[in-house]
Amino acid sequence: MSSTSMRLATFDRYGPPEVLSVTTGPVPRPRAGEVLVRVRAVSVNGGELALRAGRLRPFSGKRFPKGVGIDLVGEVVTASGRFAAGDLVWGLFGRRAGSAAEYAAVRADRLDHVPAGLDAVQAAALPAGTTAITALRDVAALAPGERLLVRGATGGVGYVAVQLGKAMGAHVTGLAGAHNLDLAKELGADDVLDYRAPGDLGRFDVVLDTVGTDLPALRRLLTPRGRVVTIAFDLDHPVRSLAYIAAHSVHRRRWVRAFSGNPTAPLFAELGRWVTSGAIRPQVDRVFPLEQIAGAHRALEQGGVRGKIVVRID
Repeated sequence: MSSTSMRLATFDRYGPPEVLSVTTGPVPRPRAGEVLVRVRAVSVNGGELALRAGRLRPFSGKRFPKGVGIDLVGEVVTASGRFAAGDLVWGLFGRRAGSAAEYAAVRADRLDHVPAGLDAVQAAALPAGTTAITALRDVAALAPGERLLVRGATGGVGYVAVQLGKAMGAHVTGLAGAHNLDLAKELGADDVLDYRAPGDLGRFDVVLDTVGTDLPALRRLLTPRGRVVTIAFDLDHPVRSLAYIAAHSVHRRRWVRAFSGNPTAPLFAELGRWVTSGAIRPQVDRVFPLEQIAGAHRALEQGGVRGKIVVRID
């Protein structure tokens, strides 16, 4: 690529992973408050799959082409504020997506330095951990000694939540596929259960749900002062799912609440401290080059992922 053009992944219609292609476009020019980053790696997130498939069409509209990639790890191109040229940074590109590209202009308040000891691929497996921090620390106010159930314990958010919950002093139960129970245990879960045949789960003070379905059943698992925090909703029945969350978010006991992560630099700094302390470590499932981004999306859609799928951008 020349100094004024770059490779980037886009899609020009909704559909399966095959609608994704790698094309060329201009290198973005950072505006005031933005930093130009040479992107080295991004992760693949569930929300991107729904966006690309058209399941979020009421929110995403009909304008094409659309980019993919909502987080990123890369090197600062030119010094800006607290960032020097060459600094390895991680952060959030934005909800509009588009970080799966050779360069990205990112708001400085969405970036922080990558902790020492992590390479770009390892670091790209971790930004979703900011969602786990918000869910457990800020929304659920998880306390030491409480019982935590993580549904999707080996997925992109769940694998961090298991480690974080354990570090926060909770008794952690991981719900995952049978072939991933070993990983959930390695991550620190006290108990691990196959989500297809969980048996009697018992009662929990906090349930972190990464799937968005069967919320009434999860609520029935709560202790009297328990709380469900979900980071998803049922895309097959969106109105019913969102209505249920709204109706039960106002309860003082056994409430169900949802949120959409939108992390800024201080939250990435907090994630970095947990990583530096050794409480959270990255878990990379597979790495795909940018040219195979359709394969990366397909792999996540097939399920059974152990950690994060990362797209490397050389």
